Amino acid sequence: MKFRPLHDRVVIRRAEGDTKSKGGIIIPDNAKEKPQEGEVIAVGPGARDESGALIALDVKAGDFILFGKWSGTEVKIDGEDLLIMKEADIMGVIDKSETGEKTVAAKKAA
Repeated sequence: MKFRPLHDRVVIRRAEGDTKSKGGIIIPDNAKEKPQEGEVIAVGPGARDESGALIALDVKAGDFILFGKWSGTEVKIDGEDLLIMKEADIMGVIDKSETGEKTVAAKKAA
């Protein structure tokens, strides 16, 4: 990727939503609800406090996160749909190692 976010902004690849309902009905793309979780692709250096000191971000590239439903700005970078949001819009980091689930990047590689 040739994009570096500034300040306390984070670039996120949204997780893929379910293509089928629990009853087995296939959901078309325009009717799918967008997932509120994704993988951090890139992070900015951090915000500055009142004295000018740099405050590092709590998330890092590769973290799987949960964010608010209307958070972030959708952008297309290198033909890929991504989200850019401030760290404050992130609700928390999901630890996928305990559940054995694969990250978005691992699913694409498989």
